[in-house]
Amino acid sequence: MELKPLRGFQDWLGAEARAFTEVEEKLRALMRRYHFDEIRTPMLERSELYQRSSGETSDIVEKQMYAFTDSDEAHTSVALRPEGTPSVVRAYIDAGLDRRDPEQRFFYNGPVFRRERPQKGRYRQHIQFGVEVFGRADPACDAELLIMVDDLRRELGLTLRFEINSIGDAQCRPAYRAALIEWGRAHLAELCEDCHNRIDRNPLRLLDCKIDVKLAASAPKSIDYLCEPCRKHFATVRELLTAAGVEHRVNPQIVRGLDYYTRTTFEVISDALGAQSTVVGGGRYDGLVELMGGAPVPGIGFGLGVDRWVLMLLESNKVPSRTPDAAIIALGEKALVHAVQLARRLREAGVAVDLLSPERKLKALLTRAGKIGARFALIAGDNEIERAVVQLRDLRRGEQQEVADSAVVAQLTAQLRATPSA
Repeated sequence: MELKPLRGFQDWLGAEARAFTEVEEKLRALMRRYHFDEIRTPMLERSELYQRSSGETSDIVEKQMYAFTDSDEAHTSVALRPEGTPSVVRAYIDAGLDRRDPEQRFFYNGPVFRRERPQKGRYRQHIQFGVEVFGRADPACDAELLIMVDDLRRELGLTLRFEINSIGDAQCRPAYRAALIEWGRAHLAELCEDCHNRIDRNPLRLLDCKIDVKLAASAPKSIDYLCEPCRKHFATVRELLTAAGVEHRVNPQIVRGLDYYTRTTFEVISDALGAQSTVVGGGRYDGLVELMGGAPVPGIGFGLGVDRWVLMLLESNKVPSRTPDAAIIALGEKALVHAVQLARRLREAGVAVDLLSPERKLKALLTRAGKIGARFALIAGDNEIERAVVQLRDLRRGEQQEVADSAVVAQLTAQLRATPSA
């Protein structure tokens, strides 16, 4: 029996796992500063939820969902969630917030599942972090989400490109759709088979085809068809981004192909990941809540692929180390009892401690302490226990001093503050 991960599923260990923690901790800190509340939704939902929200012509529904029939639920078709937004919208409506208190700011973080061709940066299970804002239709809200992503980029020391577009609204988009259909029919012989099916069913998807990329560059541009309110909204978003120092460019090929998407769409791009270069994708979906049975409440959000941010950190060698502040070395049975007590006192004081195995010689234990990157070693044997002292060794300088047991926590924390971390 070969016990390996399934195709498209990953194990993340050591520095890789630390990179996940680094990204997620930064994101959670951002959520506190931007006043977002957390939401947690099930990983298993009715398939109908995604058919309605993502659209039956989307790749997610047509090709990528892990769906099956649940015999325990009256043979209901269910699916592992392929994206986060539909579940959040469902929960928002189910809680009655769309009518009772429509203005809400949520974030979520968790695994999503898509049956697609695995490659670097594209896995069948990946971690999606997302935010959803309900009850806000103003351009300041659109800009704020991109400013938030730029804050994350800065804090992690990464270089990214911000690309935005506007796809208009119910007033101006019909004329744009008609122009796209006309263009598609004029280039029918040059389009791929999938795009042949999209021309009448979902013409905006002609622009995000991965096969006809060069041809799509000649297609009509949505910003040329915007009505005055949409034009003003988009101009204000750009003005606010510029004021906040967020460099960006307009990319007419960033679209969302479903009717409930409106106005602002955006992507954040990395040049360090090859083909899977999009690390954030989002947009305004002012018609989605109503489509799913709720009140006519506007909304906007984005999804962030945590795995891809992890890969960027790993590529740029920006993963923080996780070394202990101190290693405790106990020499003898009495010393081991004392070492356990000392380790607890130090951890309560916020010191990262590794209690080493007492079954090895002092030289081997000191070598181990250096190997794991400990800055200090605390050594105690029977002699130290009798005299109520501990040997405190600075592993970088090779200096050692004897410290009273009652003072060792204060002494070590003082030296840690005074000694720059590696």
